[in-house]
Order: sequence, then structure tokens, then C-alpha cells
Amino acid sequence: MLTEREETYRVLLLWLKDGSFIKESGLSPFAMELALGVCRRHLYLEYFVKSLTKKMPSREACVILEMGLFQMFFMDVPDYAAINASVELAKSANLGESTARLVNAVLRTARRQGEPKLPPQRVRRVSVENSVPEWLVRRWFDVYGGDRAEALAKATLERPTEWIRVNLQKTSAPVLAEKLGITGASILYDRYIEIPRDVGVKLLLATPEFVNGLFSFQNPSAYEVVKLLELKPGLKVWDACAAPGGKTALMAEMDYSLEILASDSSASRLEKMQDLMNRLGLTNIKIETIDLASDSSFWPSSRNLDPATSRFSSNSEFTFDRILLDVPCSNMGVIARRPESVYRITPESINEIAELQFKILENASTALAPGGRLVYATCSPDPTETTRVVARFLKTHPEFEKVGEPVLPGLKDSRLDGFFAQALEYKK
Repeated sequence: MLTEREETYRVLLLWLKDGSFIKESGLSPFAMELALGVCRRHLYLEYFVKSLTKKMPSREACVILEMGLFQMFFMDVPDYAAINASVELAKSANLGESTARLVNAVLRTARRQGEPKLPPQRVRRVSVENSVPEWLVRRWFDVYGGDRAEALAKATLERPTEWIRVNLQKTSAPVLAEKLGITGASILYDRYIEIPRDVGVKLLLATPEFVNGLFSFQNPSAYEVVKLLELKPGLKVWDACAAPGGKTALMAEMDYSLEILASDSSASRLEKMQDLMNRLGLTNIKIETIDLASDSSFWPSSRNLDPATSRFSSNSEFTFDRILLDVPCSNMGVIARRPESVYRITPESINEIAELQFKILENASTALAPGGRLVYATCSPDPTETTRVVARFLKTHPEFEKVGEPVLPGLKDSRLDGFFAQALEYKK
């Protein structure tokens, strides 16, 4: 078990130093639970350490202390085991005998005294208790009000629900659930199966059903977004921010007659997407690298815009009936799934992201056919990235209009990711 803790320690240090994604580290289930747990509760655990020490220890010692505290107070690990393993970890990490003694003393004090008293001021308390930066909690208080802001903060600590999407071209949800041994499974939209907590995702990845393309991993909020496109047989569809490819694959599975272009600015991410399409056996998708955020390389030279309208003509080979824009965002709606993201967000970065989102929306919209539909989506509910981007676009492009109200799947079902999606149409 020490080896697992050593790997957890290594991964957490990398995350703190350069923002590395923990889920991509290949940790064992125990180590992954510990690493993600410490990440989710980092600010609270840091506050805990401060309450137990006169002077904050080194970063390395703090990581070991946070790991120990998380095991003692949030995992089913006996206190003595968590303390002893933490002391041994300090020794194996070559932090010296003094650090090992400090770890032992601090964790034993924590066992005697219990968890620290939280700050009395509400915003500060919500921030510490739920490990959400104070500026972000205050922002949520201003936007949503205190009660909803506190609920949003609490939700970031919850272990997200995992789902598989059934390829209905190959099987059905009840049949697949039976094959996988998932009894009493919750099925949504006839194509999503909720994965019980006791079923390991790694085990599902090794099944012949996964290898043969009978299912993929995806949150049902993706279906809510895609539904807004109102897909019909034979349409030309552009998934313009496609990687890693989940929504592209969903559309292709829904209707093999769709002619789909999937593009992204990252060639390396598109290579992985090709592997996904091969596994699923999808042949109605063309993959291409297109950087929607770059003025210079946005369109290949062969695709000339009409200088009079700054749009493609209706008979252009690069005009689409439907466009899906799942734009880069702050990930504020999926913090529970990507806990690292909450520590990366700043007020400045949100404004920068919104400018990028607007640019992508403007560029992609030039390829929509008259009467066509574009769906703008983000995995963030923040108004700066959502309603304000849409409003700004509509103000400068009166030829477009909103269709219905925004879709926010996470509001109606807490098991769904916190997406925002708005359908727009290019008036004929």
C-alpha cells in the first residue's frame, strides 16, 4: 500500500507544480480515490494543516499531511494506518527525520482534536468547507444568491455519477446491462446506463462489449445538447470543437445517413478521436484539423468567404445544415469531475475564455446554411461564458435568432453535468 501512496504523492506534487491532470496518471483505484479526494478538498485540508501548525511546512510535507488527513477523516482507513503510512511516506520521500516526526505529531494531534472550527463569515466558510476559492464563491453569491451558491459549492465535492452510452445501432440498453452484469440499472433516454458505484470503470473497459463498440462512456447531458440540433436524415453536420469526440460519435450513432465533419484545433487530440471512431465502426465522419480561434489559419485557402457578406455561399462545399459548438470553457459546470479546474480559474481567465468563445462562434457561424441551426454549448453555467456571449453575438448578427430557452441539464438532474446549450438559427 505504501507504493500506492508513493504514486499518489508523486501525482499530487506534479498537479500542484504544473497543473497536471490527475485522471490521466494511471493510478490504481485506491490511489486515484486518494489523489482526487485530496485535490477536491485541498483548500479545506490546507486550512486544517494551518490550524495544527505554527508555521506552514514545506509543500512536500503539506501534501503528505493532506493525504493523511483525508484518509483519517474522509476515507475508510483506520487512523493508526493512515498515520503510520504517512510517516513512512515522509521517510521514503527522503524528507528527513524531522519531517517524519512533524507528520507523526500533526496527525496524532488531528486525531485527538478532530476537525477545525470553520470561519464564521458565510462566504469564507463556504469557501473553506467546500474547497472553492473565495473569489469564486463570492461570484456565485452575486450571480445566484447565497443558497444556490452554497449548493453549487457543495456539489463540487460529490463523486460524479458515471454513465455509459449504448450504441443503439448494435444493441439495446437492457440487453447490454444484462451482459455487463449491471442489475437494477437506471436507464436514461433509452441509451444511457448509470454505472453503480461498485462496478469498476477499468473492468468495463476490458469487456468485449466495449472493445467491439457496443458502448462508450458519456454523461447524458451530451444528449440534451445534441437534441437541440434537431438532426434529420442526410443533413451535413459540423462538430467544430469535436475532440475528444463523444458528441460526434453520438450523432453518428443516432443516424448513419448524416454527413459529419469533426474538427478541432489539436491534431493530437484528433488522432485519439480516430481511434474512437474505428472502435465504434463509424464511417460517416470526416476528421480535419481546423483552428477556429486563429485568423490566419482559420480556413484553408481553398475555402474563400464571399467578401460582400463575409460568409460562405449556400452552394459552398463548406456550408452546413447544422453546427455544434461545444466551445472551450472554464469547466465550471464539471468541477466535481475535473477538480483541478477550480484552482485554475481566475476572473481574468474567464474574461479571456469568453473572448475566445465569441471569436469561435463568429467564425463558425459563417459556415451555416440559410435556415440552418447552430448550437452553442459550454460545460460552464457562468453568464460571462454563456448568455452574455450569445447576447453579444446576436447584437452584432441580427440575421441570427435564438430558438427557445437555454438547456441546463444539470439543474433538473444532479447526476448530469452542468452544461449550458442555446440553439440559434440563421434566418432565410
